[in-house]
Amino acid sequence: MKPLFFLLILALASTSAHAGPMRDRYLGRMKERSVGEVTDPAKILPGATVQTVAYGADAAQTLDVYAPPSPRDAPIIVMVHGGGWRLGDKASPGVVDNKLKRWLPQGFIVVSVNYRMLPDAGVDLQAQDIAHAIAYVQKEAPRWGGNGNKVIAMGHSAGAHLVALVSADPAPVVAAGGRAWRGTVVIDSAALDVTAVMQKRHPRLYDDALGNDPIFWANVSPAARLKPGAVPMLLVCSSQRPDDPCADARAFSAQLAAQGQDTQVLPQAMSHMAINRDLGLDTAYTAHVDDFIHTRLADQD
Repeated sequence: MKPLFFLLILALASTSAHAGPMRDRYLGRMKERSVGEVTDPAKILPGATVQTVAYGADAAQTLDVYAPPSPRDAPIIVMVHGGGWRLGDKASPGVVDNKLKRWLPQGFIVVSVNYRMLPDAGVDLQAQDIAHAIAYVQKEAPRWGGNGNKVIAMGHSAGAHLVALVSADPAPVVAAGGRAWRGTVVIDSAALDVTAVMQKRHPRLYDDALGNDPIFWANVSPAARLKPGAVPMLLVCSSQRPDDPCADARAFSAQLAAQGQDTQVLPQAMSHMAINRDLGLDTAYTAHVDDFIHTRLADQD
C-alpha cells in the first residue's frame, strides 16, 4: 500500500467530519488496496523461499515465512504490520521488502504476520492473535530450519502496540504454548500508555479501536500490563510527529528500566511511514537496530 493512501485513510479515520457511510465505504476500498502480493525472496537472495501458513482457524490468521537457502538453526524475526488496527497486510512492500534485503542475506528467517482486525476483532483479540503467532513460530521453527529459541519480535504502528503489549506481559504467549523470546523492536507506537493517550486529545481512530472503557484501556496498555518477566525492548520513535511518540517511549522505557529490563529508546528524524519502510537500508538507523538484535540473540540469560 502506498504511503499516500495510508496517510489519507488515517486522516479519514481520525476526524468526525468523515464519519458514517462515506467513511466506511472508503475504509472498505482502502482495506482491499492494502492487501499486497507476496514478495519473491529469490529476487533478493537466490535460493530463498517463501511459504504462507495458517497459525489459526480464521482466514486472517496466516503468516509468510521467508527463508534463506538451506537454513539451519536460523534466528527468526517476526514482523507485525500496522494500519490503525483496521488495515494493512503482511505482504505490503513497506512492511517486508527492505527487511528481507537486510536480514535474509544474514541467514535470518523473516516471518510476516497477518491477524484479525477491526471491525471483526477488537484490539484485545488482535493481541491474542500475535501471542498465538509467536508461540506457533517458536514451535514450528525447526520445520523451517529455524531456532525457536532465537526469536526477535518486531512491529510498526498498531503492530508496534501489539508486540509491545505481548512483550510487556508474555503470559498469553506462554498460555499458547510458547515462551519469552529474545527481544522486541517497537517501531513508532504512540499507544504505549493507552490510558494516558485516551485521557488527552487523540485521533478518532483511537476511539474506534480502544473505546471508552478505562478497564479495557488498562487491559490493552503495555504500560499497565508491564510485568517483571517483560521481554527486552528497543523503542524506535519518530521525532517528527506532532503527538511526540518519543515522550511516550521514554516514559515506558523508564518503567522497563526500573524493573531491570534491558531497554533503549531510538529517536529518528523520519516520518511515521519511512521509519518502517526504510528499516533495512544501509543506514545508521538500521545498524542500531541490527546491533540490538544481535546483542539480544547473543544473550544466553
